[in-house]
Amino acid sequence: MINTYQLYQNYADATDPLRACARMMAPVLGTTWPGMPVNPYVRKMASACEVFARTQLTHARPPFGIPTVEEGGRTVSVQEEVVSATPFCSLLHFRKDSALVQPKVLVVAPMSGHFATLLRGTVKTLLRDHDVYITDWRNARDIALEHGRFGLDEYVSHVIEFLGVLGPGAHLLAVCQPTVAALTAAAIMAEDGHPAQPRSMTLMAGPLDTRVNPTAVNALAKSKPIGWFEKNMISTVPARHRGAGRRVYPGFVQLGAFMNMNLNRHVDAFRKLYHHLVEGEEAQAVQIKDFYEEYFAMADLPAEFYLETVRTVFQEHALPLGRLTYGEQVVNPRAIKRTALFTIEGEKDDICAVGQTVAAQEMCSSIRPYMRMHHVQTAVGHYGVFNGRRWDNEIYPRLRDFINMHHR
Repeated sequence: MINTYQLYQNYADATDPLRACARMMAPVLGTTWPGMPVNPYVRKMASACEVFARTQLTHARPPFGIPTVEEGGRTVSVQEEVVSATPFCSLLHFRKDSALVQPKVLVVAPMSGHFATLLRGTVKTLLRDHDVYITDWRNARDIALEHGRFGLDEYVSHVIEFLGVLGPGAHLLAVCQPTVAALTAAAIMAEDGHPAQPRSMTLMAGPLDTRVNPTAVNALAKSKPIGWFEKNMISTVPARHRGAGRRVYPGFVQLGAFMNMNLNRHVDAFRKLYHHLVEGEEAQAVQIKDFYEEYFAMADLPAEFYLETVRTVFQEHALPLGRLTYGEQVVNPRAIKRTALFTIEGEKDDICAVGQTVAAQEMCSSIRPYMRMHHVQTAVGHYGVFNGRRWDNEIYPRLRDFINMHHR
């Protein structure tokens, strides 16, 4: 059987040197000398070289790059420190040089083909008023086989373990895919009487009940049997990597699927990048380059986690139907009573449509009404729920107030 991952690796090995060459040539061609007129043809060549170089995929986590944050009208330094780690994930703490005691927030990042740095803007905003931690998932192709499997249960176990590290009184925030695992963790902790049950849980743009307003992503997940996904989407990590032999859902496959959903938009973005570079519009060009530098940093998912997510979340709807299990234990969201619940959706979200996240409110029927809140943000898509101007100015103030209200 042909190993798709090995074919991709062969392609990358053949084309990455060309992109490296283009990356070196772009500034050389773009250099203007004193007294010499700008040659428009040379400038176009330089712009083309840079655009081509920007199409390279990378497989290492970019830096968060948050050296400082504004807190209470002053600038404080931020240091990243790993406070707990497993072979699959590090619990990363953004420690501020501040004497203020602020609510602890565990941000559960998606394991969906991108690194936790996709939530850089989310973290930077939260840091203004909170003590922030994040699940920094490792690229599965860098995890040796000896460390075993990683499925949905293992994901939930990480959330429970890390909440235990933060201790009683922390707040839980999950973005997109891990809203299912976060709700599961909170339910299991409630039923078990765990002392570190979160004081609040914020679920943002997540697929908690994909029967509601199904999107193209949801339709694709239900269009084929799970065996098809295993046969066509799963590959084996090539021998050159530390995780050689591990079965994964490759990040490059996920990226291709996401880009095909909005292919014209991505093609148009690179066309705009080329014209901005030709016209010397650096600020506009940097905005596009920064986005795709993050977007093209890809991480592979363990095959078990991907397949179990497709089957239980998107095909069987196990959580809303009361059939989801954690180990041998049936997940019961009605067990949650002490954790306040805030659900957030984006009006134009084409990945997790309006209605899929608020479904948690009905599942968690034992939470008292004054401990619940829901918000639909107008004029934003999926990414805008947790990043950008409306996240900063409209969504975050509501989230901050909700956490403060339930931080007792």
